[in-house]
Parts: sequence; structure tokens; C-alpha cells
Amino acid sequence: MGVLSGTRVLDLSRVLAGPFATQILADLGAEVWKIESLTGDDTRRWGPPFVAGESAYFLSANRGKKSLAVNLKDPRGAELVRALARQADVLVENFKVGGLKKFGLDEPSLRVVNPRLIYVSITGFGQWGPRANQPGYDVALQGMTGLMSITGDPDGPPMKVGVALIDVLTGWAALSSILAALLERERSGRGQYIDLSLFEVGLMALVNQAQSYLTTGSAPKRLGNQHPQIVPYQAFEASDGWFILAVGNDAQFVRMCEAIGRKDLSRDARFATNADRVRHREALIPELATVFRQKPRDEWLAEFNRVGVPATPVYDLAEAFCDPQARARGVVWAVDHPTIGKLPLVANALKGMQRAPAEPAGPPPRLGEHTFEVLGRVLGLDQETLEALEAAGVIRDAS
Repeated sequence: MGVLSGTRVLDLSRVLAGPFATQILADLGAEVWKIESLTGDDTRRWGPPFVAGESAYFLSANRGKKSLAVNLKDPRGAELVRALARQADVLVENFKVGGLKKFGLDEPSLRVVNPRLIYVSITGFGQWGPRANQPGYDVALQGMTGLMSITGDPDGPPMKVGVALIDVLTGWAALSSILAALLERERSGRGQYIDLSLFEVGLMALVNQAQSYLTTGSAPKRLGNQHPQIVPYQAFEASDGWFILAVGNDAQFVRMCEAIGRKDLSRDARFATNADRVRHREALIPELATVFRQKPRDEWLAEFNRVGVPATPVYDLAEAFCDPQARARGVVWAVDHPTIGKLPLVANALKGMQRAPAEPAGPPPRLGEHTFEVLGRVLGLDQETLEALEAAGVIRDAS
């Protein structure tokens, strides 16, 4: 039984940041009611790839939830969701600022009927400020937070990260805030409102780069695969592929130089300390690059492993999932899906909890798969009423 067993989550979020957070809540044992429009979450149509009509994008962030297809534009549909909110512990939404007020599903309206509700709003820029009403998309926020300005080759254009990183980090931030709010509610007996923005999470995630700007007043520049404050700490090309070398201290640098047959580099005053190497990276990196191109990747990795210098191969995703460590740690969960069959999904990293590990509560749901089941069990609606609502276009059931 998951640590959040008995916790009810009303999920009004779409796409990635909110669904990613609520998927983790489901993995931890919460019952998650995913409210979708009658046509479903947009990501159900984002592809290819698709498998048995389901998009890989949707499958990545909706494991273990119960899908209810409800037409919020119909007052009867909005009232059904309000009734669920009265019985929920947590509500997560990512509508535009004020977008749920017309349905009576905004935080002030629901606070009256459920004082214990933890209400989470995820937006691009937060609930107030000059940009509050602007939509927020991950790639736009990667641009606006400065992440793209420090990503990519020095002489190339700004580059986004290869995954919707700010959405994912915002999902983790939402999870953290929800768990903290649940703990606080145990003490106060009251719910609370959480205003979470992709913009602020994106800035927070820049950590040392952001602090470098705040410290110096100068905006960091793109360095490609190099690290702004550690050298050598980057990707290098061997004779048959790429690898990462991460020299974290001066002792490791000395051992690395010995391993590659270049003790002269460790004795060079320009490279004596990390600060020296950062200042003289333009002299050091080409020397190392020339050496590394002379042998295959695995030979270098074996040598660095022998002397205790951190180094890893640069994998594609197929190689990453086939690595012996990935297999040993069980990074893929297989769940039974009603139309796909055995469905592989990326495992939750919280599965390593000793007494209450994350585990899959079920497959990603089909659109409206649980509409009748949840409304009947939680709200006590009988079959005749449910069928009448479906006939009227208020709800949709796919069970």
C-alpha cells in the first residue's frame, strides 16, 4: 500500500507539468481523478509515435490515473467536478489565470466548500505580475529564463534542451509543494493555495549559472559541452565515439594526466589548479582533444576507471536503457494495458523508498475509461443517471 493511499487528487491539468506531478502521486498510492474534455488531453493526439491508438507522449505522464471525460462548458458537468472537489484532498490545474472561475472551480469558490483542499495552480508566469495572462509553454520558458542562452555551441544559435525540462522540473516542484502542504495540513487542519510558475522554476533551476550572474553582473555565455566553472568537465571525442570526462578536483587531474601519458600537463603552472584550468581552458582542451582521438572510447573509459577518474560513455536512449546498470535497477516497468497489452514505461525513481516505494497503480487510462465508475462510487450516481448524462453530452464513458 502506497504512502499516499487514501489521498484523493483531482487532476484538471493537461500536457506535462501537472500530469507528471500527479502521475508521481499515483505511483505513491494516491487515487488520481484525471478530468479530461470529451476529446481528451491534447497529448493524446501528439505524435507519432502511437501504439494501438495511444500516443507515447500521453503514455509517459498518465500512468495509474482514472480518466473521467466531462464537458465543463455544460453547467451539469462543472457541477459534477465541483462535487468531486468537495471530496478531494488535492486539486492540480494549469488553466490560464482566472480560467476556472466561470465554472465555479476557482480556488476561492472551492475553499468555501472544502477548507482542507490543497489547490495547486501551474501557469507560465504565476497568478500576478505584468506577464500573468500570457500562456506558458516549455520552449518559450527555456528561452525566457536564459536556459537557451547558455545551451549550445559558443558560435551557434541558442539551443533548447532535448526534452521539456522546465515542465518536468515544475512537475517535481509541484510534487514537493503538495507533499509539504499535506504535512502542514496534518498540523493546521487546513488546506492552502499553491501558486507555481514555470518561469520561476526555470530560473531556480539555473543554480550556479544564475548565481554567477548575480555575483558578477555579467550574463554567462554558451560553452557547448564545457562546464563554466570546472575544467576538464565535458564531452570528448575518441577514435570511435564520444565520452564524458568529469575531473572534479586537482588530484583527479593529476591521475588523468598520468593515465593518458601527459604528466607534463599536470606540471604546467597554467593548469595547476581548477581555477588555473578554467582561465586557460583554450590552451588545455585542444591538447586533450588531440590525445583522446587516438584511442577507442572503451579503452579510455577502462583507463579512467582504473585510476578513479569519473568518465562515462555518451549514449543514445537505446544504449542507456540497455546498460547493465539500467537492467539491474529495473528502470522500466511493464504494465498491462487493455488495448496495447504489455506496455513498458519509465519507472519512477522513488521506487527506491524502503518502506513505501513508488509502484505502478495501473496503466495510463483510455479516455473516459473510469467516468461511470468514479461518479457512481464517489458521488453515488446510479446507472440510469449516468447514461442520461452521457446521452446529453455532459460526460463520456469508455469502459
